[in-house]
Amino acid sequence: MRAEYLGNATRVVLKLGTGVLTDGRKQMDLPQLERLVAQVATQCQAGREMVLVTSGAVGAGMGALGFDKRPALLAELQACAAVGQSRLMATYERLFARHNLSVAQVLLTHDDLADKERHLNARNTLVTLLEHGVVPIINENDAVSFTELKFGDNDKLSALVASLLPADLLIVLTTVDGVVENFGKANARTLPLIEQIDETVEQLASGTTSATAVGGMISKIQAAKIAVRSGIPMVIASGRKKSVLADVLLGKDEGTLFLPKPTKLKGHKRWIAFFHHPKGTLTIDEGAKKALREKGRSLLPPGIVRCEGEFIAGDVMRLCDVDGTEFARGISRCSSDEIRAGTLKRVEVVHRDDLVIL
Repeated sequence: MRAEYLGNATRVVLKLGTGVLTDGRKQMDLPQLERLVAQVATQCQAGREMVLVTSGAVGAGMGALGFDKRPALLAELQACAAVGQSRLMATYERLFARHNLSVAQVLLTHDDLADKERHLNARNTLVTLLEHGVVPIINENDAVSFTELKFGDNDKLSALVASLLPADLLIVLTTVDGVVENFGKANARTLPLIEQIDETVEQLASGTTSATAVGGMISKIQAAKIAVRSGIPMVIASGRKKSVLADVLLGKDEGTLFLPKPTKLKGHKRWIAFFHHPKGTLTIDEGAKKALREKGRSLLPPGIVRCEGEFIAGDVMRLCDVDGTEFARGISRCSSDEIRAGTLKRVEVVHRDDLVIL
């Protein structure tokens, strides 16, 4: 089964976490980075298109600015990112040059991918770089990003990049072997396959005892939700293993594989589903929910139980059932004021072409 999903992947997004790139002092681990770059270069030379989403800029800048621990102030974090990003890219450029490969820096903010025109421009740039045999190296533009504009973490960013392209496979390399059942216990084991991300899987992530791994694995599960709904398989594996990339792509039993949903969302619907901070929430009754999910209908005013938030036509909404569970997202054709006024008749509040069932 693994070979079926992984062996034919020609466009791969690879996420490298801070724990994989740094040593015990949180400084850049150059021998480790050399090994990872060599693995990526081997795949490029085998004809694969490789895209890197890399962490490590803040860590690379901390030493230069004299910080012993990660600063708490936003301006200091951004200063570390600004200094560290150039150092990180210089290192990547030097290491890939040894393998006769060119690299390109791509720094993104959430707004770059939420805006439709900039979203398409980002995709076209990445595809053009790949066509020219260049390895795009992507990071969040931490020097200018602030809370409202951030992706949240590079796990999510890697899933969004995979969805943007779209990629054939997302590989997230971390400090553990994958999703671990009974973490920290004698009978702990790595789950080789996850066919569906349900509450049980999410509890495995939150049950981790390591302070680093808790947030880390939770964010990776969230990233997996984006990838698999986009029709893209994802693997979480250990970046400390010397041939991990080759082993994953050969379909060997390495790491945890998340199986993709059978149908890929089209580009417009991927953009609606994953690239926005929704501006409001529409609570939908059971009849409307069934019509949307099972019959592919548009959302009409009678199906709306409650409208929360302030938004205008063209904004992306969360659609929740009466229990508060989000089951869809869509672009509203009406403002929150119009919906709450209760004067809309047979208007399509969210047209089915602009609606995504999650």
